[in-house]
Amino acid sequence: MPGSAVTPASAPLTAVPVLGLGEDGHPAGGFRLLLALLRPRRRPLAFAMVWALVEAVPGLLSGLLVAGAIDDGFLAGRPGTGLAWLGLLAAAMLLKTAATRLMFPHLAAVVEPLRDDLVRVVVTATVTRAARGDRPDTAAVSRITGQVETLRNLVSALLRTTHGLGISLIAALAGLLVLSPLAAAIVAGPVLVAVAVCAWLMRVLLVRQRRLILADETLTAEATPILEGTRDIAACGAREQAYATVRAAVDAQAAAMRALARAGMSRRLIVAIGAHLPLLGLVVAAEPLTRQGHLSVGEVVGAVTYLVTGLQPALQSLVGILSSWGVALAVTLRRIAETIVVPADDAPADAAYAVAVPAPPSGAGSPAGCELRARGLGFAYAPQATPVVRDLDLVIPEGDHLAVVGPSGIGKSTLSLLFTRLRRPTHGEILLGGLPLEAMAEPDLRSMVALVPQEAYVFAGAVRENLGYLCPAGTADARLEEAADRVGARALVERLGGLDAEIDEPAALSAGERQLIALARTYASPARLVVLDEATCHLDPAAEAKAESAFAARPGTLIVIAHRISSAVRARRILLMDGTAAHTGTHADLLTRSPLYADLVGHWTNDRVPGARPGYPLSTRRFS
Repeated sequence: MPGSAVTPASAPLTAVPVLGLGEDGHPAGGFRLLLALLRPRRRPLAFAMVWALVEAVPGLLSGLLVAGAIDDGFLAGRPGTGLAWLGLLAAAMLLKTAATRLMFPHLAAVVEPLRDDLVRVVVTATVTRAARGDRPDTAAVSRITGQVETLRNLVSALLRTTHGLGISLIAALAGLLVLSPLAAAIVAGPVLVAVAVCAWLMRVLLVRQRRLILADETLTAEATPILEGTRDIAACGAREQAYATVRAAVDAQAAAMRALARAGMSRRLIVAIGAHLPLLGLVVAAEPLTRQGHLSVGEVVGAVTYLVTGLQPALQSLVGILSSWGVALAVTLRRIAETIVVPADDAPADAAYAVAVPAPPSGAGSPAGCELRARGLGFAYAPQATPVVRDLDLVIPEGDHLAVVGPSGIGKSTLSLLFTRLRRPTHGEILLGGLPLEAMAEPDLRSMVALVPQEAYVFAGAVRENLGYLCPAGTADARLEEAADRVGARALVERLGGLDAEIDEPAALSAGERQLIALARTYASPARLVVLDEATCHLDPAAEAKAESAFAARPGTLIVIAHRISSAVRARRILLMDGTAAHTGTHADLLTRSPLYADLVGHWTNDRVPGARPGYPLSTRRFS
């Protein structure tokens, strides 16, 4: 149908932004992708950060308040003052609880739409590459399901925890510095060493996490075709080879997982250096420092409070999260960024990400009418495969009504895809109105050509939106009602409640009802060349006759991929495909000169088919 086409592989490529993104292939590209996904949600993200800052208040004040309670209160013989300092600490903890509760709605507004955006960019890239004729990306299933869901969960967890932990860590160090610069100096050395070790560990973990991601994709790519072809594998006696292939991929994935786990054990070393060692140094130095008057007892206890309740848990959690969730996020982001990007030489330097789609032809002109002409047309699904369509020469004049018939699997549906530029010919060319189909700009082509497939699509929304989806803006309701009436969908529209009715569950409609909506949608569209690829297979013969007759009487050209002999009889001409050649003629002509066509017609009865031409008593038997 119009607007649903994908692009031929030979078209020149350009970078079309996705979510405001552009092209890149560097490691940092994954985080640029994440920033682009989060950019539209700056407002809720800012509110979440504000409440995170409020959450950090107890971490900043805890040591100061404990030191005040000891030095100014209990040790000074003023227990009331000491309790007042501790009361302030309790109030700060209550404030933290309230801030946490108020932060979550803003985080939800950031995270929940993220998965849909990620699925959209991954699917767009995968379909675009497939449309260009690239080799099918079987590992895309792993990205769409596993990696996208992982990203969504990781971003949610990281936004929920790391910002608070980071702020708590900074607050503990800042509070310690305010409380006692000397104590802060004792702590600073081991913390800096821990940061250096953490940076080294992150690099190792990133490399090993990436190997695990690629091993997962390889396993999916290797196992999927083997699982789908188990019957053929058994028939060919290739079970051992298939087992060896999958076993090698499984072993590689297991090895990558073990290597990642071994590197992850180094996290304990960072916590020991950055949290336990400073605490040990402070405890050892406390007695001489307090005896010499460099530290008070309250300052020692306050510093220990910062280390035990602030620095140690924040550092331990932060290192654990960054070395697991953070590394997984970075690697998965980079992998998705690599798979959604196709470089464009003329892309602007400040672009971030783009999915490559063919550039629309420029200066191609407009077709003169909608005569469809095929010259030496051929198509094969692989270079060594037997052509499905071979050396087809065909002229379909404007206003013609052609039925395409042939045995099942002979290439009828493939021909419909070629006629609508959903597939690119491997040989020959197709012209529409004297203009090569490949040279037509996408909007022009989609406004002129419509394909209605066997499985009709109906989306959730108003009946009017479904019927008018392919129509120009402002199309009158009368046009939609006329289309529904002509193809036999009026009763269905009335049963649904009219044009304003909502279709909440499209799956609740029968296959035939969905086909009627798709037929009415295409009838109402401006398309002048309509291809019905078994688009009435779920309708009874009378309903099929009404719909096909409506399209035949509609201005323009009609091509029907026939599944009943009655569709062929109603057509002005018939194209018979037999796998080696194509034959055209009328029903009567082909009956006399084509044994294959006569065989397809099969056993006739004396029952008249609704809509058939006089003189041809036919059955409603479907083609095989």
